[in-house]
Amino acid sequence: MQPFEAIDVKDRVIGRSAVTVSELGFGAAPIGNLYTAISDDEARATVDAAWDAGMRYFDTAPHYGLGLSERRLGSALSRYVRDDYVVSTKVGRLLVPNPAPTGSDLLSGLFDVDDSLTRQLDYSPDGVRRSLDASLERLGLDRIDIVLVHDPVDFMDSVIADTIPALIRLRDQGVIGAIGIGMNLWEPLRRAVMETDIDVVMIAGRWTLLDRTAAPLLDACEQNACSVLAAAPFNSGLLAQRWPQAGSRFDYGPASDEVLERARAIAAACNASGASLPQAALQFPLRHPSVASVVAGMGTAGQVTENAALLAGPVTEAAWDSIAGA
Repeated sequence: MQPFEAIDVKDRVIGRSAVTVSELGFGAAPIGNLYTAISDDEARATVDAAWDAGMRYFDTAPHYGLGLSERRLGSALSRYVRDDYVVSTKVGRLLVPNPAPTGSDLLSGLFDVDDSLTRQLDYSPDGVRRSLDASLERLGLDRIDIVLVHDPVDFMDSVIADTIPALIRLRDQGVIGAIGIGMNLWEPLRRAVMETDIDVVMIAGRWTLLDRTAAPLLDACEQNACSVLAAAPFNSGLLAQRWPQAGSRFDYGPASDEVLERARAIAAACNASGASLPQAALQFPLRHPSVASVVAGMGTAGQVTENAALLAGPVTEAAWDSIAGA
């Protein structure tokens, strides 16, 4: 296992771009009613808490709440100076009228919102531009800082041949600050890093204390001056507890006995060395030099405050050595 690197910066540059992100990014899926509904006031209070905690990077997508996350995020950020924050959103899923609504998106999309709209996959250059225009309207912005192609697992050939070149043209025109791809599989991302001129990748759940399978991707990013946004650092909640409990979720499903045992071994190493599992989980991704920000989903002001405290509390090198051996 490679040695951990020390955390010594608060803001990090995306690739070779001029975009700079805070090392703790606000994941806005929860304010799109992920799993459970929250009010507009709660969503605004959560974004305000993130701002007060020093977060200046906010990630959203049309997929999150069928546009609700973008609308709420844009409304909350409208009171702040535009140049003082960075927003990323995603392309690849157009929102179109649902021909067969059921009344709720919860079962099919995991968001507790009305399903009068539905998602239509479209990774074409025209679809990308239409998606961007719709996102700009929902966000109330005149530009997007980072655009990520969302989950193009089965469309990588066309994304590399057509979508990325279209985004590069928009980047060259100044419409977009930085471009990249986001998903939870590292192999297609590594291919994109090696074959295209993207600035950044977002990898969800594959560069965490428990799942470090994205190491080859991060090494490729380091070699190609491509930054990494490490999302889902708690692996769906398993690593958010000081002591992982039976029945906890891992990668959107119940944690197996084997995974639970591994998580508990890491938690024991953390506890023995004066750290906590959530603290180490949030800080771990940032120890690789390619990682620009760790992006955690936050749905309450309390979660924001807790995550900010976890990032601020130092983890000793002795603790990292103990954790690395768990």
